[in-house]
Amino acid sequence: MPHSDPHRTPTAAPWWRTAVIYQIYIRSFADGNGDGMGDIAGLRSRLPYLAELGADAVWINPWYPSPMADGGYDVADYRGIDPSFGTVTEAEEMIAEAHALGIRVVLDLVPNHTSHEHPWFTEALTAPPGSAARERYIFRDGRGPDGSRPPNDWRSRFGGRAWTRTTNADGSPGQWYLHLFAPEQPDLNWACQEVREEFESILRFWLDRGVDGFRIDVAHGLDKHPDLPDIGLPEEAVFGPDPRTADHPHWDRDGVHGIYRSWRAIADGYAGDRLFVAEAHVRDERLAGYLRPDELHTAFNFSYLRSPWEPAALREVIDSSLGALDPLGVPSTWVLSNHDVPRHVTRYGRSDTAVGSDETVTPTTDLALGTRRARAAALLMLALPGSAYLYQGEELGLWEVEDLPEELLQDPKWERSGHTVRGRDGCRVPLPWSGSAPPFGFGPPGSAPWLPQPAAWRELTAQAQSGAPGSMLELYRAALRLRREQPGFAGRPLRWLDAPKGALVFGRGPNLRCAVNFSSTPLPLPADCGVLLASDRIEDGHLPGDTAVWLWRSGRGQVPS
Repeated sequence: MPHSDPHRTPTAAPWWRTAVIYQIYIRSFADGNGDGMGDIAGLRSRLPYLAELGADAVWINPWYPSPMADGGYDVADYRGIDPSFGTVTEAEEMIAEAHALGIRVVLDLVPNHTSHEHPWFTEALTAPPGSAARERYIFRDGRGPDGSRPPNDWRSRFGGRAWTRTTNADGSPGQWYLHLFAPEQPDLNWACQEVREEFESILRFWLDRGVDGFRIDVAHGLDKHPDLPDIGLPEEAVFGPDPRTADHPHWDRDGVHGIYRSWRAIADGYAGDRLFVAEAHVRDERLAGYLRPDELHTAFNFSYLRSPWEPAALREVIDSSLGALDPLGVPSTWVLSNHDVPRHVTRYGRSDTAVGSDETVTPTTDLALGTRRARAAALLMLALPGSAYLYQGEELGLWEVEDLPEELLQDPKWERSGHTVRGRDGCRVPLPWSGSAPPFGFGPPGSAPWLPQPAAWRELTAQAQSGAPGSMLELYRAALRLRREQPGFAGRPLRWLDAPKGALVFGRGPNLRCAVNFSSTPLPLPADCGVLLASDRIEDGHLPGDTAVWLWRSGRGQVPS
């Protein structure tokens, strides 16, 4: 049975304020045709699983036609479906089936750049400088007498310079084009009115097909300084604004806000509550600008994602997030993993549990410890006010696959770094669904997934964990059910309560409590509370280390049925 009504009443709060949204990296979710790649057919077959899990919505990473230079974030056609994934008709059928199960559908929109195989860019390459075709992108003459040096010192997020020089039809060197990511991802020129109108049309195309919202890739990067000035930091390759630059020439510029106001007006013209969630790597004091009432609804909380497994650090980022967003009436979003960072089971099993910047070294990992902490982290995150994002497979306790053969690595970071940064493929390995050997039900027996799965994942398949007391999957199912059923979780503010050193305790509503023990010393639980759900076994009324618990406070410690 559906667990939520996809069409709220006029007086109900918008669904996205408290939603649990499940991220689907479609290449790795489920393979319906046996070609080794996940697809829409596989996704449709697993919708009942997502409904049983308790997901309110799915966010699908790009499924558009793409040469896959960057896992689909190099889009060749924004109104199509890549043939390896299916067809637009299948997408429409999937959206309808998801809605019938009470699951909303959020798509990934990539507005900063297209694929180098997009018809616009192939046209631009053959068009002369100054033409309308080149105006859609950012082409410039090079510096120096022969134009052999790039137009400025900007760096690609994937390493190296952010400019590639073209070749004219006669074989002579031509202009340079900007790509803040891979060379196969030329940046669009958002000062061009045709670009703005095209994306407004793209939004309407998918909204007309029933999608419930969009995640906006690189939301802070669309506007560039018209003069394209040097940054002055030769090694500058940060994803967001550098604190050394007061007026960054291509990150978090004010020009993005007019774009989002026009998008919000379009979305508000459709029935129901449509969602925009921004991937905006900006400082906290700048985030509010993206979340004004006539702009975007929410933004990813990257400070929380990157925080170490430490009580003081987590409390600080929780307070900072709620303090920045509560006055705006905007819910925070909480997330532990996604397709761009190592899975948190692995991160939490290391001595340094934060998302690190040194990607050239693989630290030692205690997976048992990481799993224990990940279970506790799930209950902590799901008890916080706002919405939560789950990355596919975290409900199974999957870890980062760090021993993929080098010849199979596909992340552009691997090549662009000169084979020093392995990239993000380790968190994108296809999911294990059933059976005792690869492909673990990801595809038909005998099929080979696009990245190999660890044999040890046979203990972590959805089939092995379903119905198994104490499994990670059943912990997530129970947590999402209680989160829906208990009124205290619905929009109630968070209240910090007294806690021993090494612990966090907070309340939601008059009776709900969440306690997390980060220390190695068991902590006594209050006598007037009953246990709703615990991430690990509670013994003799004490909360073990690296364990979280949801409590119900009443005079007799009774737990509601």
